[in-house]
Formats: sequence, C-alpha cells, structure tokens
Amino acid sequence: MCRICSWWPQSLGRVRSAVWLSGGARQAVHLLKFEGWWRIAEPMAWSMRSLEPLTDQLLLVPVPLGRRRRRARGYNQSAALAQSLARTGRFSLAEDSLRRIRETGAQSALAPEARMVNVRGAFEARGVRGRRVVVVDDVFTTGATLVAAAEALTSAGARTVDAVTFARAQGPLGQAVIN
Repeated sequence: MCRICSWWPQSLGRVRSAVWLSGGARQAVHLLKFEGWWRIAEPMAWSMRSLEPLTDQLLLVPVPLGRRRRRARGYNQSAALAQSLARTGRFSLAEDSLRRIRETGAQSALAPEARMVNVRGAFEARGVRGRRVVVVDDVFTTGATLVAAAEALTSAGARTVDAVTFARAQGPLGQAVIN
C-alpha cells in the first residue's frame, strides 16, 4: 500500500504516471514549466497515452494555474499536456471545468502537510456531473494538488475522478513511497 495514497479521500481514485522524475524527464518538465518549451508537451503526452485511467468516454481536466503564474508563463503546462492527449481523438477535453479560485504559493519547497494546506479549497469545478474525469498534471509529488482538484470535481458531481501525470517524483532512496 502506498504511504502517500493511504490518506487520500475517496474523491481521488487512481493516479498513474508515465515516467519517474529523473534525468531527461526532469529536464523535459523543466523546459515545459520554466523555459517556454510548450511544444515538448506533445512527446510527453505521447508517453502518457496508454496510462490505465485513460479509456474511452472520459473527460480530461487539466490542473489550472493561478492568474499570476499563467501570465508569467504564458500558458498552462497541464493544459498543454491535456490538449495533446485530447488530440488522439479518444478523449473529451474540458479546460474550463476546473478553475483556481485562490492563488497559492509554490508547492516545491513545502512539506507534504503544508502542501495540503496550501491547496485546500483552491479549486472550484463545474460541468462534470455524472462524468468520469481524469485530471491531468505534469508531476505527481505528494498528491496534494490532485486531491484538492478531485475534491472540487466530486463536489460538482463527477462520477469518478482519477489522474494522470507525466512524471512521478521519487522517494529518498529513488523508489516510490510504498509501505
């Protein structure tokens, strides 16, 4: 049983990642998030296309950025990944179904508990009643952002909420955090 996943509320089901966040994958994420290489989302999404939650008849919902980050970056990296996944023709995309209603600080320097507090109540959802939703993000670290997004989507009536990310951060020994 995954120690990270054991505390998740029932609103978030499976989370699957295409690669570990190391080497070239770490560089790709950095280029996408901080260097303006939005086109790198296409090959990143290609590696995500066969992840388990991605089946027909679902709605892809990217994790939204706050206004300040969106303005500074010029695009949302999660939306770029979701758009690339949607171009396969198998999935519907709903970029406006989840919105950030509160600006949050950067998660990268925060401990897991602080990450949960940072994003709690940061999202609002609509237009997902009765739908199978898959949240799309670039990196899965502690799951705090995905849980907050799933809670908003479930409150808005989503039937199920799973998530896919390009990369998953590794534990201190280069392993997933598994009990």
